[in-house]
Amino acid sequence: MKEQQQRLRVAALQIHIDAGEPEKNFDRVQKKLREAASAAVKPDIIVLPEMWNTGYALDRIHELADAGGERTRSMLAEFSRETGIHIVGGSVAEKKGNDVFNTIYTFDRHGNETGEYSKIHLFRLMEEEKYLAAGEKPGMFQVDGSAAGMMICYDIRFPELARTLALAGAKVLFVPAEWPKPRLHHWRSLLIARAIENQMYVIACNRMGISGETEFFGHSIIIDPWGEVLAEAGEAEEILTADIDLALVDEVRGRIPVFEDRRPQLYRLE
Repeated sequence: MKEQQQRLRVAALQIHIDAGEPEKNFDRVQKKLREAASAAVKPDIIVLPEMWNTGYALDRIHELADAGGERTRSMLAEFSRETGIHIVGGSVAEKKGNDVFNTIYTFDRHGNETGEYSKIHLFRLMEEEKYLAAGEKPGMFQVDGSAAGMMICYDIRFPELARTLALAGAKVLFVPAEWPKPRLHHWRSLLIARAIENQMYVIACNRMGISGETEFFGHSIIIDPWGEVLAEAGEAEEILTADIDLALVDEVRGRIPVFEDRRPQLYRLE
């Protein structure tokens, strides 16, 4: 891969989400996508937050979920085709049969769907397991020839999933989220740890605003393979941008050969 293909501008759309209001949310996302695409320097990749179509209106989720993700897929694919921008479509409530999943779709610059991932770890503190079905496999896709991984919110508390993606070749990890107050320290610490231990970029897009009695602090963040924060949002609505160079992943992994020094045969108790 040529070096210039590894240099990418990323934009994370930190937005408010109206719980139980898909029409408002689709309208907001379309406006923010157009705003991000019209920036002086057009992004190569745009990332959305978790469950942006419905929010956590879990008591009505079977009624509100996007059947087969068709509306979401159509809108995001059309946007990618028109703009030439990769999309990491945050995640949406997606209805499949009698189940609802928390699912990410990704699209390349030509509007082709390149990946899909449904959240594996359901968050009991928000009773996700009572309303949502859990995904059954990790998610990966390609960005201009480089491998990328996907996790959703609570997944970042499970380092073995991030390590699995890194071992499979992921150079960047995308994390859509609805991570609430007051656990900002956990959010930042876990994301930075995932970047350092796996020597990869981490791009995490969190929502902001208030939903019911829950307040979300934003702080979307872009972290390099050394664990250095390249950009971090505040608590207001914001389009967070940063430039990443995937060649740095190879450099860091070469300087500190963590993966080569692993001894997985010893990582168990007899």
